[in-house]
Amino acid sequence: MLVTSVVGFVIGRLVGLTTVTALYVAVAFSFSSTIVIVKLLSDKDELDTLYGRISVGFLLVQDFIAMFILLGLGAIGSGASLPDIVAQTLIKIAFLVPVLMMVSAYLVPRLVAFAAKSQELLFVFSVAWCFLIAGLLVWFGFGVEMGALIAGITLSGTVFEREIGARIRSLRDFFLLIFFVVLGTHLNVSSVGSLLIPTIVFSLYVLVGNPILAMLVMRALGYHPRTGFLSGTTAAQISEFSFIVIAAGIALGHLDPSVLTLATTVGLVTIAASSLIIQHNADIYDVLRPLFRSMEPARSLAREHKAVHPEAKTYLFGLHDIGTAALEALQEIRQPFAVVDFDPTVIRNLERVGVPAIYGDAGDDSFLEEIGIERAKFIVSTIPDVSVSLEILGYLRGESFAGTAVVSARTKDEAEKCYAAGATYVIIPTVLGGEKLRELLAEKKARRPSWQRLAELARVS
Repeated sequence: MLVTSVVGFVIGRLVGLTTVTALYVAVAFSFSSTIVIVKLLSDKDELDTLYGRISVGFLLVQDFIAMFILLGLGAIGSGASLPDIVAQTLIKIAFLVPVLMMVSAYLVPRLVAFAAKSQELLFVFSVAWCFLIAGLLVWFGFGVEMGALIAGITLSGTVFEREIGARIRSLRDFFLLIFFVVLGTHLNVSSVGSLLIPTIVFSLYVLVGNPILAMLVMRALGYHPRTGFLSGTTAAQISEFSFIVIAAGIALGHLDPSVLTLATTVGLVTIAASSLIIQHNADIYDVLRPLFRSMEPARSLAREHKAVHPEAKTYLFGLHDIGTAALEALQEIRQPFAVVDFDPTVIRNLERVGVPAIYGDAGDDSFLEEIGIERAKFIVSTIPDVSVSLEILGYLRGESFAGTAVVSARTKDEAEKCYAAGATYVIIPTVLGGEKLRELLAEKKARRPSWQRLAELARVS
């Protein structure tokens, strides 16, 4: 957010905005839309992927930053001096954080557990809780937006979070529609022409610049360019908080009302375009991949791994919920194995406990060749991306692989494609849980006929 705000401020000054206006616009346009991104990733069933978790993670950080900005703007609105504004903001934060922690830890779980006895009551309670917390915080001098945000945070920490999300999904989608209707009402067509150049420049910056900056920052943190690109594409739109910040600036007299038209136009363009980009981000990366080839570290890391560890007989691709259970079973088999993942945090944690781990992209043929998976006896991929599964299977088929290949898919149709590509067995995470996979690995090990019989039974059922 710091990087995108600084670049956005420079762009604002270059297109002729005043210093104050450029500062407001730069900060406002550094937010990405939580509701749009979560909706699209949920529809793609990619919330639990590495880039999906990272995207939701930085959205949460943005929400907290927005909370502090709204506190500061509220203090400015009271007419206080700068020292008083800082003092008021710190006092409110000091009061808000411990109360939020206590409510989330002790009160909310008991209330939600009681309401969860009935699905209808759970739905009503969730909506009522939102209005209650929002109303209380308005009464204490906070903004209604902050109240709604905190209400969601307190509910998200309960064991019934997924059920609550499922209950309110239709309501969320309805208000998402209302959001776009209200957005359209702020569009002053008569002033669009005078703001055409700033609109085009900022739209291109948000759609192209934000993803590139996000990818560069994530690459500096050690993430694979593919993860950085996919995460960056989710940031290619402005947020509902952008309009709240702009509206607050207008209410305080810092901004001309025409700035809201600029934000509205940029919002409509970027939200519409980024929705298409997010839907096809993996395909877009495949097309642009040659441009990012120099950023991929796979070969040097694979050679470094070979120098330290003997060649593995088993490879486990992807270490998340199911992969963790699979790892425990592979450790019990006591054959040379290695874990492959392109989350640098996972790799560091595995190396810390002495587990052979390689950082790289399982969907890259050159990387697969570098680590020599065709010479292994057993391949297990718990990555539920069918394109990655098909890439691994295609490479193995081209190398006349004679071992056992267990891969993952999200649906039965995708599983059939993997079987046609040569998979010995296909994991469907919604059907086969991590503990069951652990049992199968311990029982069948790398014996190809056992997995083939299991696959025949699964396809028949």
